[in-house]
Amino acid sequence: MLTISTHVTLADWEIDISQIRAQGAGGQNVNKVASAVHLRFDIQRSTLPAFYKERLMLLNDQRISKEGVVIIKAQSYRTLELNKEDALARLKSLIVSATKQQKARRPTKPTKGSQRRRVDHKTRKGKTKSLRGKVSASSTTD
Repeated sequence: MLTISTHVTLADWEIDISQIRAQGAGGQNVNKVASAVHLRFDIQRSTLPAFYKERLMLLNDQRISKEGVVIIKAQSYRTLELNKEDALARLKSLIVSATKQQKARRPTKPTKGSQRRRVDHKTRKGKTKSLRGKVSASSTTD
């Protein structure tokens, strides 16, 4: 059982965990032992409230397929148990992050002082650059 919040929990039958061989370097242990975890969670078939399901389906996350299946692969640790815990923690954080409300953006305008400072800075830079022209050869030397 995975507890998402005080009112929302996921039963064990909703989460499909299978063990697979981990990829990458790691020596003989990686080649012999299936210690990585493949977690599959079907959003539509789950007992999550409708609000959670809608928000998860709207997420633009590569771990969520078009059919609404969350696939998480955990292979960071050497043991199956730690990889299982890691996969469940990542699923929980994904569900929790989907329910957080984004703060509404209120557009603002730059202040008069900041606009004036910007223009003054531009004119000073322009004057400095105008002094970088070619030196005229009209000066006489004795």
